[in-house]
Amino acid sequence: MFLALNPTLATGRAEWPELAEIASRAGFAGVDVDVRKAMAAGVTATKDLLLRLQLRPAVVSFPVEFRRDEAAFQAGLADLAATGRFAAAIGCPRTATWLLPSSELPKAEQRILYQRRLSECARVLADAGVRLGLEFVSPLHLRKRYPFEFIYRMDEMLEFARECGANVGLLLDSWHWHHAGATIADIRRAGRGGIVHVHLNDAAAKAPEEVRDNDRLMPGEGVIPLTDFLQALQRIGYGDAVSIEVFGRGLQDMTVEEAARLGAETGKAAFRRAGIPV
Repeated sequence: MFLALNPTLATGRAEWPELAEIASRAGFAGVDVDVRKAMAAGVTATKDLLLRLQLRPAVVSFPVEFRRDEAAFQAGLADLAATGRFAAAIGCPRTATWLLPSSELPKAEQRILYQRRLSECARVLADAGVRLGLEFVSPLHLRKRYPFEFIYRMDEMLEFARECGANVGLLLDSWHWHHAGATIADIRRAGRGGIVHVHLNDAAAKAPEEVRDNDRLMPGEGVIPLTDFLQALQRIGYGDAVSIEVFGRGLQDMTVEEAARLGAETGKAAFRRAGIPV
């Protein structure tokens, strides 16, 4: 496993390729890749940048808008093959996205719609040997945003992911793992093949009604058992990126460099407590 910088730490104030420069200066081993901007620069330029900065690509952003109307979905799908080839070419055969835990459609209808669309995406990505990670989102306020509750548990999202294709698994976020009531046993059951990418962060002790998705802590600052979480990943043989994704926490009041350094420092400390090399 290696630690990577997620764009959330920049709070919208730095973009690719500056994010890669910041990740390197902060001491991260990897960085999440903005695939549209990186593709505009090209494979060679992107690989040269990562090599110069001694960074590993963690995950490429998912470019398909599958949550809206069919026209928007088809427009994104048309470009996905090129995205897959690019991800493979830069040595990052991983992309990931999230699914809201509530919808305007009844759950059964929403599931059919998303399963069809994400299965199409998975088939395109499979041609390039790229895996797709799906993130379950757990806070109660998001489960109640729309009239119908959708998937928010780890076990159910894993089942859904497997329905979408052999190259589909989870984007496992420690925040959502915690607030969904998932366990170490869920990580073991997912296994190495069930997890595509990982987000690391922490949470304060709050009642479900008080939890807000944009109010997170750095690793080690809250109550999530991150040592157990990371050791479980290590035991199943997970060996890819762990991106520090934190919203809120006063990051907007820091410089981007300070926020990135804090993410790297707290992430490395969490790795050390779990006995994982950094």
